[in-house]
Amino acid sequence: MEVIGADGVHIGSVEAVTGQRIMLSKQDSGQGSHRHHNHFIPLALVAEVEGDKVRLSANSDVAVTFEEEEDGHQPITSTAKTTQA
Repeated sequence: MEVIGADGVHIGSVEAVTGQRIMLSKQDSGQGSHRHHNHFIPLALVAEVEGDKVRLSANSDVAVTFEEEEDGHQPITSTAKTTQA
């Protein structure tokens, strides 16, 4: 099934449901070092299921900020920068 934001934009494809999270397929997940492994979206973001689409309650740009790694932590995005003292 395809996972889309409230705005209809593609976020990923369901690989499985584990516990209270949707596991997105590896081919759709992440950027940079976070590519090619599964990310998870909380089931609490699901607004409805429409045929073969899972529509989330948040727009796509917001929904991806809720993505988690397998261990439950949010991935560090490529836009995050570290500062040195």
